[in-house]
Amino acid sequence: MRAAANWAGICLALVALTSNAAPRDRWTVQEANEWYAGQPWPLGSNYIPSNAINQLEMWQAETFDPQRIDVELGWAQQLGMNTMRVFLHDLLWQQDPRGFKQRIGVFLDIAAKHGIRPVFVLFDSCWDPQPRLGPQHPPIPGVHNSGWVQSPGASELADPASYSKLRAYVEGVVGAFAADPRILAWDVWNEPDNHGPPDYEAHEAHDKFILVAALLPQVFSWARAQHPIQPLTSGLWKHDDWTPAASLNAIEAVQIAQSDIISFHDYNWPEKFESRIAQLVQYGRPIICTEYMARGAGSTIDGSLPVGKRANVGMINWGFVVGKIQTNLPWDSWQRPYTLQQPAVWFHDLLHEDGIPYRTREAETLRAMSSLPKGVVPPTP
Repeated sequence: MRAAANWAGICLALVALTSNAAPRDRWTVQEANEWYAGQPWPLGSNYIPSNAINQLEMWQAETFDPQRIDVELGWAQQLGMNTMRVFLHDLLWQQDPRGFKQRIGVFLDIAAKHGIRPVFVLFDSCWDPQPRLGPQHPPIPGVHNSGWVQSPGASELADPASYSKLRAYVEGVVGAFAADPRILAWDVWNEPDNHGPPDYEAHEAHDKFILVAALLPQVFSWARAQHPIQPLTSGLWKHDDWTPAASLNAIEAVQIAQSDIISFHDYNWPEKFESRIAQLVQYGRPIICTEYMARGAGSTIDGSLPVGKRANVGMINWGFVVGKIQTNLPWDSWQRPYTLQQPAVWFHDLLHEDGIPYRTREAETLRAMSSLPKGVVPPTP
């Protein structure tokens, strides 16, 4: 009975929140491909400043650091990058909508100065489901991404009465920048059918999958109602078969059906990565890999980047500068923190905090790839 009542409440809330403004249609295959043909080959990283532990610390007025962002995006420019995938958060809108928009504008000014057009992420189902505004806790020693927070949090996701706030956030942010050519794309929800590690399981929203499956199409609709000139997407990340004939789950089906351009995540060896691309090419739309590179799992700049470039797939690795999120540490650090010694190989991240590359060869490969036309890779030495 509880589940039925909750589902009925969700449906009523979503019906009430149906946008009065008519959303634009999803881009046709032709429109999507014409848009992509006019873009440089997308190359970049998932970005958060090295002195921020999560989205809230990056963007709140007290800790927003344009000077550090300017330095780090300058390093990205030197590597030949032209985009960065950057996470926003709904609580930031609730806290200070005018100030939040102003800081996004500052970020876009800095990014444009360095020839970078970001992909902004609106919502995220990963890691801590209990986000809180204000000062954020320090990193847990030796643990990967120990402060990252979900958006919306579990309490908001489980309460249909809060959905009007989520709608206001989407409409407010997308609406403010819908005609801004400095933005490459909107990623409406990161890994919507994911959750944090087992440490967070007890705090997740009950029936989270069902809740997100009902809300995700509305988020696409709210964003589309602002008539953005940028494409909308939400990245596939989990199952083995993403072909048109596959049995996709309810969330994946929405991601495929609603995305103007296809995006996906893959942290596997190059052979698996190539097979993922072969599946997604069947939809006929432009493709961007919005997360890859986990050296210890077999996903590397040397291995995956040339595969993506040959296929004209945009490539955005995780992450950029090592820092408070500690994603140079492997996922298994949640089970055994790296406090006594560092891992033999960095898991994610490209640069030390002073901008020196972790591997010189990776920096050389990025610059070489970015200097050549779409689909062209440098000859193997």
